[in-house]
Amino acid sequence: MEASIILLLRLVLAHIITDFILQPDKWVRSKKEEKVRSGYLYLHGILTGLVAYLLLGDWQNYQVPMFIAVTHTLLDAGKLYLKDNLATFLYDQVAHLLVLFVAWLYLTDGFREVVPVLSSWLNNTDYMLLTVGFAFIIWPSSYLIGKATERWRQEVEDAINADAARLAVTSIATVVEASGAKHSLDRAGMYIGMLERVLVLIFVLADQFEAIGFLIAAKSILRFGDRSEQKPRKQTEYVLIGTLISFTITIILGLLLRYLVKI
Repeated sequence: MEASIILLLRLVLAHIITDFILQPDKWVRSKKEEKVRSGYLYLHGILTGLVAYLLLGDWQNYQVPMFIAVTHTLLDAGKLYLKDNLATFLYDQVAHLLVLFVAWLYLTDGFREVVPVLSSWLNNTDYMLLTVGFAFIIWPSSYLIGKATERWRQEVEDAINADAARLAVTSIATVVEASGAKHSLDRAGMYIGMLERVLVLIFVLADQFEAIGFLIAAKSILRFGDRSEQKPRKQTEYVLIGTLISFTITIILGLLLRYLVKI
């Protein structure tokens, strides 16, 4: 078992080396500009297979490194025609890792073990409880909290709009400042909430309740520590309510999972 895990780690290491260390910015720019006409696209793919071949150390087995080189080149070529953003990067990396996983299964003759392992996971009560628990605090709870705080969010938006209208009589600069201040990063609050709930659930399951207090303190400092920015009272109360609802749901769920899973 340990030997097979080492093979997987070698494949992942080869990917990290070639995709992030041995790929100069010049190559990346060339691929973005010339796309499939760029010679660096194919050089990068060949290098990926070569590094995998060297790290695997199985000199008689060239099929797997060749498979990795070809699929890596095809995936990178397809990525060049997609929008260059975080989602594309994540899809690309997940696809590369899936290719490495398939290569690893071939090397270890593990294809026949996939279905039994998956079946064992799906039929394990503890695993399923944890999976459902994490899925709930990431997605459904976001919707639940959003609905629970919807009327207060509307009050905050109305208050900010009223301030912007009042400042409109002063100067153009204050109008720009007021209108710009009413917007935060796109969906930032949702992602912050998801991440904090994942962390809180991990802390509860690991019996690290002190870390939850540290997380609350850190968020309070970051959110309310800037004295130069006078936040409206309604906005502060809205964030506090959302945070407390988020933490309460996650802590209760974590305690329930600790009881059911017997952690």
